[in-house]
Amino acid sequence: MREERERAKAEAEARAAAERKAREKAAAEARARREAEAAERARLAAEAKAKAEAEARARKEAKEKALAEERAKAEEKARLAAEAKAKAKAKAEAKARARAEAEAAAKAAAEAEARRKAEEKAKAEAEAKARAKAEAEARKKAEAEEKARLAAEAKAKAEAEKKAKAEAAAAEKARLEAEAAARAKAEAEAKARAEAEAAEAAERAKAEQQARIEAEAAERANIDLGKTFRRLIKETGPISLAQYMGESNARYYASRDPLGDQGDFITAPEISQMFGELIGLWFADLWVRMGSRKRIHYVELGPGRGTLSKDALATAARYEFAPQVHFVETSPTLRAIQREAFPDCHHHHDLSTLPDDAPLLIVANEFFDALPIRQLMRSADGWFERMVGLDGENFTFVAGKERMDDIVPPSWVKAAQGATIETSTAAVAVMEEIARRLKEQGGAALIVDYGHRELASGTTLQALKAHKKVDVFAHPGEADITAHVDFELLSHVAQANGADLMGLQCQGEWLRQMGIDTRLEALQRRNPGEADKLKRQRDRLVEDHQMGTLFKVLGICGRRWPFGVGFD
Repeated sequence: MREERERAKAEAEARAAAERKAREKAAAEARARREAEAAERARLAAEAKAKAEAEARARKEAKEKALAEERAKAEEKARLAAEAKAKAKAKAEAKARARAEAEAAAKAAAEAEARRKAEEKAKAEAEAKARAKAEAEARKKAEAEEKARLAAEAKAKAEAEKKAKAEAAAAEKARLEAEAAARAKAEAEAKARAEAEAAEAAERAKAEQQARIEAEAAERANIDLGKTFRRLIKETGPISLAQYMGESNARYYASRDPLGDQGDFITAPEISQMFGELIGLWFADLWVRMGSRKRIHYVELGPGRGTLSKDALATAARYEFAPQVHFVETSPTLRAIQREAFPDCHHHHDLSTLPDDAPLLIVANEFFDALPIRQLMRSADGWFERMVGLDGENFTFVAGKERMDDIVPPSWVKAAQGATIETSTAAVAVMEEIARRLKEQGGAALIVDYGHRELASGTTLQALKAHKKVDVFAHPGEADITAHVDFELLSHVAQANGADLMGLQCQGEWLRQMGIDTRLEALQRRNPGEADKLKRQRDRLVEDHQMGTLFKVLGICGRRWPFGVGFD
């Protein structure tokens, strides 16, 4: 405020000095004008006086001359007098004009002076007004700057307080997060310890179970299964075909590697790598279309030597598909072979111990055909089960005593006498478990086997030994006993338990749609010396008179999973 008063005082003194200087200048200019006017009047008076004196002298001379020539020149005198009078009149008029002009000039000068003064006054007033406006604007600006400064200080203070609060909140949050992280770490460590202990316990239990299974298998391997069956039939009566087939196959698979030239049969993966590769491509395509989930389980039922899985997973790995591998296998012999190919695989006696924490991608190739079946035959009195009895010491089919009409499909109840149908409660149970898991966990399953689209009358039971068909009763526990798969039944069971049906396709057509011919050409270019061999392998898998039509491919999946290719 003191500075403002001093500034205002200085401005007032400056204005007073300017006004004083202006007054002094105006007074000086007025004096100069008065002096100029006085000088002009004196000059005019001197001129008039000089003129008057000259005229007087002229009159005197004229008078003298006139007196001299008065008589002689009277007329001239009169003329001269007239001229003088005219001249005097002209001079008077000139003088009057000069005076008028002087007065006009004085008036113009006065008016100019008045205008100048008015302009100076207006200018002074404008300058004063401008100064007042500038001072007002300066005061307003100063007030605005002061207001802005105070607002900035208030804002800075508020921001500082806000920052301090935020830092305090962040520090508190960090403390709470650190405490939570510490608790979570402790809980995770405790959980990990518990899981490790549980895993160790599970491994011990699994090892104990495996040891029991192997011991039982070894015990069964040392028992003559034919004698066992004969003794059982003699003691209790005929046994079911499902029991005979189930125990025979359990003994058979537990004691040997049944595949290849030295075994009893050969499967599609052993015929050509193309089979497993295209299955791997099928699974990789599904996996990518479902978002390439990191957590996923690959499951093969009855993997044999693991050949199919080796080819399939090698192909799928090109798409960064790296699942946890699970094998459902009961044979100790085959488990050992599988573990050589997949050291990190997980073995399961059945589907009940498969993990339930992620989707499953399941493949079963020639698995369902080896599951035990029951045969039902229509007689004049209704449907009865075909049982296994004895004719002397030879096994033979005999009719059961209980009527089985209740388990016969409704459309077959009134079939012709002698009609025979096959059903498998074991296959139904496996498919129910697969469908339930796909519904709950998500995923897909591919079932490849030989069989029929619809239930038909007749027996498909057969036994293979050394790649030849033999009597199913000739070598119990020493031959591979199988039956055609009822794909109509499996499809109905899958849908009834919540799975979606992708489709059912002949193996040959499915492989064509998957691109087996394109793959064949690529392999032939890479191995021109084996082109014919590769073509024969392809034909065996695809052509109708070989495996192409007899073998079927069934695809099922969980709800909201995409359908796989190959079922158009």
